Amino acid sequence: MNMEGYSPEMRKLIEIVEETRPERLRRKYRKFSLKERKELVSKWHPDYRSDTKRRLRIGPCRGEIVYSEIADLLEAWPLIEPDSIDLSRIDYDVEILVVGGGGAGAAAALWAYYSGVKPEDILLVTKLRFGDANTVKARTGIQAADRAEDSPILHYLDTMGGGHFVNKPELVKALVSDAPLIIKWLEDLGFIFDKTPSGDMIEYAGGGACRRRLHCARDCTGLELMRVIKDEVINVGIPVLEYSPAIELLTDPETSAVSGAILLNLETEEYLVVCAKVTILATGGCGRLHAVGFPTTNHYGATADGIVLGYRVGAKLRDMDTLQFHPTGAAWPEAIRGELVPEKTRSLGGQLVNIKGEMFVYELEPRDVVASAIIRECAEGRGVITPTGAHGVWLDTPLIEELRGSGTIKKELPALYRMFIRQGIDITEDPILVFPTLHYQNGGIEIDSYGRALAPNGKPIPGLFVAGEVTGGVHGRNRLVGNSLADILVFGRRAGINAAKVAVSISSKPKLSLNHLKAYMEELKRIGIPRTKRAPILLPDYRGEKVLLRSVRVF
Repeated sequence: MNMEGYSPEMRKLIEIVEETRPERLRRKYRKFSLKERKELVSKWHPDYRSDTKRRLRIGPCRGEIVYSEIADLLEAWPLIEPDSIDLSRIDYDVEILVVGGGGAGAAAALWAYYSGVKPEDILLVTKLRFGDANTVKARTGIQAADRAEDSPILHYLDTMGGGHFVNKPELVKALVSDAPLIIKWLEDLGFIFDKTPSGDMIEYAGGGACRRRLHCARDCTGLELMRVIKDEVINVGIPVLEYSPAIELLTDPETSAVSGAILLNLETEEYLVVCAKVTILATGGCGRLHAVGFPTTNHYGATADGIVLGYRVGAKLRDMDTLQFHPTGAAWPEAIRGELVPEKTRSLGGQLVNIKGEMFVYELEPRDVVASAIIRECAEGRGVITPTGAHGVWLDTPLIEELRGSGTIKKELPALYRMFIRQGIDITEDPILVFPTLHYQNGGIEIDSYGRALAPNGKPIPGLFVAGEVTGGVHGRNRLVGNSLADILVFGRRAGINAAKVAVSISSKPKLSLNHLKAYMEELKRIGIPRTKRAPILLPDYRGEKVLLRSVRVF
């Protein structure tokens, strides 16, 4: 089918994919040994490049190595001058403040409500619209070991192995233990999972997993998830404040407990003061920083705000020298570059092949292994170069139709099919070009199994809970597919339940100050940070030379 999406030159390369398909159907690419995985990742993954990171010069984790883009945000001046904010004028006075309108924030608010906090005593604030989050862009599914032939123990071992065994064990235990409960909760809310005609749950294979345990809603799992929990938040009457990101946390001058936040109304540019007995950070990830020049799957507001806010009140960060680059982001057409091509595409049988039509990796290796293999192919000249100079390898999607029957793609991957057909490419007939894309923030603010933010000494920071992608410890150095949606709901739930317990136990109204910020500013002054550098950045800047050079930095 001669669609407009591919140039004549690219069509000639597609012919090679088609010619080699019969041979590839006859054999499977072998899995790498642990030694081969380690060698591949250490040589080709961006986490192991010496020029991608530097040591922090200030704050509770001073001296630790983090990605340079994160360091730039942590070593930046705040958006406000502490003495210019009138903290005596409180705009919202609540028991629990939830910062973030994605899956983790919505789950935290709901479970605080289920735990006895009145809806009017909870406030959920979000940077953009309620539901504008990475959650809705999650495609593949939710991992949960809920079949007789599976177990949370196997899920635990898979997750630890995928994270290179540096995950925090107590958090992984919580994740795998609570995940089946989460599936049941979602079903009770009306989530429509993929099922057989007889009503049995269909569970799919995922990279790095020894059992099929991915629960999906076609390839729109995150969108379906957000639909049901967003409706639940609205139905129970929890107030939601949109276009009002938190730009600084508040602390009690006597106890140093977090006591609320300063918000910025993006429409009126007014500051709002929120007093809260407990604050839950659920601000998501950092994809829109475009670390190392990579494109991203992330939504527009994913700019690492929670990392900045938590760090300034003394939270410990962990694993911030590692990011997840999803192996298969769209590399062409340019209009959808970086958008997610879900792992389910490979789970259904799509094969990764280079410019010669050769398989070079088992498709369901852990994500960092597959991403490293693709980067190697392109760096060594076996990738395809697009008309705009980007790189990629082929993902042979028509093979899915051969293996599973005509109509499989439209049934199982409807969102992916629509995304490409709008660009003039029919993925049932033509392969697609893919390249790793910045997908997930593996590390973040360290928490305990209750969802409490921890200081470097291991003690909880009073009044501060954290949930979702902004946390660190669950995934170690690499996240397995389907563990993100499980993570945001498991730890959103735990943060909400335990935040409710703390809020109920506090009888007096907390006091408000920005004393912690003044101390942080003294450190910035000491190392000579120019006042033009400010954070959080709230929204990415896509102007000028920085954007034009983005694709060049990858290699």
